[in-house]
Amino acid sequence: MARSSRHDPLKNALAFERPVVELDLALAELSAELEQAGEEAAPELGTRLEVLTKERDELLQELAGRLSMWERIQLSRHVERPVSGDYVEQLFTDVVELCGDRHFGDDRAILTAFANLRGRRLLLVAHRKGRTTEERIACNWGCAHPEGYRKALRCMQLAARFGLPIVTLINTPGAYPGIGAEERGQASAIAWSILEMSRLPVPVVSAVIGEGGSGGALGIAVCDRLLCLENSYYSVISPEGCASILWKDGSRAEEAATALNLQSSALADMGVADEILPEPMGGAHRDKLAAAATLGDALERLLDELCALPADELLAQRAAKYRGIGPFREAGA
Repeated sequence: MARSSRHDPLKNALAFERPVVELDLALAELSAELEQAGEEAAPELGTRLEVLTKERDELLQELAGRLSMWERIQLSRHVERPVSGDYVEQLFTDVVELCGDRHFGDDRAILTAFANLRGRRLLLVAHRKGRTTEERIACNWGCAHPEGYRKALRCMQLAARFGLPIVTLINTPGAYPGIGAEERGQASAIAWSILEMSRLPVPVVSAVIGEGGSGGALGIAVCDRLLCLENSYYSVISPEGCASILWKDGSRAEEAATALNLQSSALADMGVADEILPEPMGGAHRDKLAAAATLGDALERLLDELCALPADELLAQRAAKYRGIGPFREAGA
């Protein structure tokens, strides 16, 4: 029986990573042979396995060193890349989901839940893309409606009343731009969320785990510390959107990605991101457990640091953080 597309490594492989995936498959076949081999064949197969593993690892290292901005964008959207549900399963316990904005309805594109992270109770807010086709349709591919942002804000204000820190996981190409969303106040919902998050008296740590597109990302990303995974992006607009506006041609997205300088390291250089978290060689999808452990360690460390601060100092530092972004000098000054 044919494998589903999600579990077919070659079908899901990006063009530039296909040689690595082919070596992965060869290694899997060789490992299976080694398990069934007799004593005479085992040494030879073991040597071949070592050689092939070294070849694969060297290719991965070479690939990581020459990734273009567009290839990093593709990795941020990889079909096998861990989504918020994967991180929830690996990092959080005692998850109690909160639903609805108390005005219109619930939006599955944003998850809001009380949860424990390594013994610390907190509020989790996360864009939800889904893993299967059915989940992605239900979650609108992570593109939230205004009721999603109103739900998130309602729950964040509730967390503030309880004195609980907040963690947000960002992974969206942007807020949903449909007529219904606009009629229900998409821009207003995002604006209110940005305003109210700026004055929440509890620690807020945000992490861009994949795509961080425009106001749809910023609507749950006003924080004390911003983490970005190595192959994520956080931008005022998607490459396709930029190309459509500048050149009336969405097919020039690769060119737009370069013009926008869409790499996480640039965010750190500009003071937008506080930390860039390394991913497993080849991308987070190649070792989801390691990617989750790296994120969990960073969240735990930052929450320990921020929860020790009094509310007035926390708010002062948050205000200073955003006022310090984007410094410039007048020509000739």
